[in-house]
Amino acid sequence: MQNTGLLRRIAAMLYDSLLVAALLFLATLPFIAIRGGEPVESGDNLLYRIVLALVVYAFFVGFWCRSGRTLGMQSWGLQLENDDGGMPSVTSASLRFFAAIISLLPLGLGFLWQIWDPAKLTWHDRISHTRIVYYPRQKTQKNQ
Repeated sequence: MQNTGLLRRIAAMLYDSLLVAALLFLATLPFIAIRGGEPVESGDNLLYRIVLALVVYAFFVGFWCRSGRTLGMQSWGLQLENDDGGMPSVTSASLRFFAAIISLLPLGLGFLWQIWDPAKLTWHDRISHTRIVYYPRQKTQKNQ
């Protein structure tokens, strides 16, 4: 287990953003179908905005509570843990999700905070009492 570097976190977020975009596309299809193929205007459709927000929330909180990692985090060897090293609860994962949005608002300062933080934690790590750790992959030797 090692502290997680900012670049590794960003790489996992980029990977996850592609997956979330695909899910948002799928969640949009029923709304387009209902409108007879016409585009959905998110500003006019409160239900549509709520569905999209729920998809993003369910993606992150669901993965964090089930396995402690999203698919992007898994690809980069990252794991979300509570301060005691256990799996996050729905409450702590939800708190982390909303705190991460707050971390993004001031031009990502809450994420960049990791650079200056002595424990290499972001704002949302501290708020939710969780942390992302890096578990390097173990190299295995082939049997001969």
